[in-house]
Amino acid sequence: MSVSNFELFPTVFIPGARGSQGWKEVSFRLFSQIEARKQRKKCFVAIECYHGVSTTEISRALHVWEPLFFGRTGNIVIVHASDAMRASGELEELVFPFVTEDPVFGYISPLDLPAFFDGEKIAALRWQAERATEELVIVIGVGATLILPEPDLLIYADMPRWEIQKRFKRNEVSNLGGDNAIASFAYQYKRAFFVDWRVCDRHKTGLMDKWDYVLDTTLSGYPKMIEGRVYLEALARVVKRPFRVMPFFDPGPWGGQWLKEICNLDRSEKNFAWAFDCVPEENSLLLRLEDMVFETPSVNVVFAQPEQLLGRQVYEAFGAEFPIRFDFLDTMEGGNLSLQVHPLKAFIREQFGMAYTQDESYYFMEAKEDACVYLGLNEGIDRDSMIRDLEAAQQPGGHFDADKYAGKWPVRKHDHVLIPSGTVHCSGANGVVLEISATPYIFTFKLWDWGRMGLDGKPRPISLEHGKKVIRWERTQSWVQEHLMNKFETIAEGPGWKEERTGLDPDSFIESRRHWFTGPVIHDTQGVVNVLNLVEGREAVVESPINAFEPFVVHYAETFIVPAAVGIYSIRPHGESEGLPCATIKAFVRTDKLAASTGQSWK
Repeated sequence: MSVSNFELFPTVFIPGARGSQGWKEVSFRLFSQIEARKQRKKCFVAIECYHGVSTTEISRALHVWEPLFFGRTGNIVIVHASDAMRASGELEELVFPFVTEDPVFGYISPLDLPAFFDGEKIAALRWQAERATEELVIVIGVGATLILPEPDLLIYADMPRWEIQKRFKRNEVSNLGGDNAIASFAYQYKRAFFVDWRVCDRHKTGLMDKWDYVLDTTLSGYPKMIEGRVYLEALARVVKRPFRVMPFFDPGPWGGQWLKEICNLDRSEKNFAWAFDCVPEENSLLLRLEDMVFETPSVNVVFAQPEQLLGRQVYEAFGAEFPIRFDFLDTMEGGNLSLQVHPLKAFIREQFGMAYTQDESYYFMEAKEDACVYLGLNEGIDRDSMIRDLEAAQQPGGHFDADKYAGKWPVRKHDHVLIPSGTVHCSGANGVVLEISATPYIFTFKLWDWGRMGLDGKPRPISLEHGKKVIRWERTQSWVQEHLMNKFETIAEGPGWKEERTGLDPDSFIESRRHWFTGPVIHDTQGVVNVLNLVEGREAVVESPINAFEPFVVHYAETFIVPAAVGIYSIRPHGESEGLPCATIKAFVRTDKLAASTGQSWK
């Protein structure tokens, strides 16, 4: 096997941009700006934060470096916005309708940040700030700008969702306004997904054009900071070229060994089950400045440049939301995924407040001889018997005979299996799946998990009550064979290239195309964001025919995004792959499917 060339920390170069790094440099930069901006004896500063940012670290650092800058202490007072939040018990009541008692699923919350705050407490903190005798009054935390709506200086401290999840697992972070750092990760993640992150995103997007500085505290103890103007200009540069977000990886009870080798991961880990290489809501984006690498949530590109990134039609349909997800599922030398089903469109809208569902597909990057996929149902099964057997299997020591009910299909490398919502499915052991899907990835209804425990030693939640309501029972083997297995169709070819339509489902808004090529192949976004992965070949280069961006090299298994604004681009074999067959798979939104049967958009 060749040495891995998979890039774990892809960056987007921002020429001419510089920032500050380390608490001494960051603090001195802030203090200098505060001194320069004083319009009166006292200066008011808001350090607005995303959920998960350590306000303790920031306030401690400012106090540490205060005397070295000013030559004395007593110049600043720090007010914590969290002191104006409603009591945690009140907040639990507020969020319960959206968190619910379901162990996995909730309802997308429409709440805004002011709902988490007590008006009288806000007034009291404002009064405290106005009457402080110190020269510098700093309000810090989520909601700082509710206390100081018009600060002399506004700093935004951001945090990628994947880092928040790691802090959850280390019991370092509570939910928004809560005191539950030791709560289970499953609860914390569920509440964050359905409530906290929605609330913080709404507040963030209303402030972006007002940021004086943006603070990256992802790496504890070593912050980085750039001007808000520079930051927004950087995001504007990102959408003028292809780019990658920083992938993240997670182990699982069925995880395999392929990702370790292909992505050059820690070989001492037991396994890696997932690789998330294009989930902008949770991935980071690495901006490479002249003097440092600045980590920021990649979803900020969606918020700041939605039309340039997504395209006008996609933006109008989905809002500032990235609708396509690419990730890997590795079962090589591992186990089967859970037998599962995704909700139908009406069900997910009515039960969970999501505007669209998780239609998806499995593209097989690798498969051993015994690799398989469970897809659809066997002919002539009795649905009541299947449900009874699934219910009985949930009891201690229970077992479910998946082969009796679910269709089982052998798979090979480069097979493409389509999985519209409502289809029972499961990737078997000894395969590697590139999963291409719509974004609402949390909505997987597990029907059977082979009687195993999660990595925490506890049973993984089964969602049979939801799942049995959305199974499409008519999708049996004959239907699956006709509609879902390897529906490749050659639609164009030329010297050294061939384009194939590969799916997804005719009713899905996602289209996918595979290109085989030994020379340059021309692509056109046609005003719609493209997401691609190099599924064959050691490396390829993406180029602009008008030199609108620098040549962009991608390696085997890397996912990359081509913004709608790029327009025409080409891909050809590069380096060790020159003259050899390469292949990409590309997903994009079908604009003819943006309107539902009612004529309304997905949003």
